[in-house]
Amino acid sequence: MSGIGNLLRELRGKESLREASKRIGISHTYLDTIEKGYDKRSGKEVSPSPDTLKLISSAYNYPYKKLLILSGYIDDDNEVEDEEKRKATIIDKIKTEFPDADPMFNDLASFTADDMEEVYDYIKYIKSKKDKKGD
Repeated sequence: MSGIGNLLRELRGKESLREASKRIGISHTYLDTIEKGYDKRSGKEVSPSPDTLKLISSAYNYPYKKLLILSGYIDDDNEVEDEEKRKATIIDKIKTEFPDADPMFNDLASFTADDMEEVYDYIKYIKSKKDKKGD
């Protein structure tokens, strides 16, 4: 099984191939092929297209860039690590500056650092509006 295949099987968990493939928007046989890493008819290695990875990313709420790296489309692991560090820094900043803000940080795993900056700016904006009202 390929690295991407192992990850997809782990992300799918106990969900059936048919349920997961329906949610992703691909056939269950194709999802099975991707998870195995090869086409059982031809024996050739299979790598999902970037468009398929985008569907998978959305369905599993998993970072698209990480899927691209595992599939060999991007070589720069440092870029993802830097992105993750930047996201963590922004989350820490939000938690420190706005302790009463209770965003669901676990649900933001697929957000980019730029998305997180927007979340921070939005919380900052809401807080300023609230402060102006005297709440």
